[in-house]
Amino acid sequence: MQKQPQQGFTLIELMIVIAIIGILAAVALPAYQDYIKKSAYSGVIVGMSAAKLGVTECYQFTSDLDACDGAANSVPDNFTGRLTGALNAIETVNGIITATPNTYKGITGGDICVLTPTAEVAAVGGGLTWLYSDVCEENGWVVN
Repeated sequence: MQKQPQQGFTLIELMIVIAIIGILAAVALPAYQDYIKKSAYSGVIVGMSAAKLGVTECYQFTSDLDACDGAANSVPDNFTGRLTGALNAIETVNGIITATPNTYKGITGGDICVLTPTAEVAAVGGGLTWLYSDVCEENGWVVN
């Protein structure tokens, strides 16, 4: 009498494979969700660029960051009605830009991002150094 070859997998082997897949999914899902939030937040960062350019230009003309507000010296601050996607509102006060996002792809309206300019020494070139702060920097969605 000949021995029959083994047919298929045992229940234990199948359970081990399912457990391995479950562990991989448990590790990958939070990383994927963070990736989605970071990519959605890029819309907020890009939306801040117009105000950043306005503050830079204002500082070049006035040499005073306190003069660079949304209402003065052509710093764009009143284009909130045209914002879409992740970005809800932008405010510029004394050169400091504050962006408020919409609830969008995992980010919420409370995930505010603040972009603060610091005037460099005139001998270095007299430009501005920018630093992100608040929730966007704490969550690692932007890097200084």
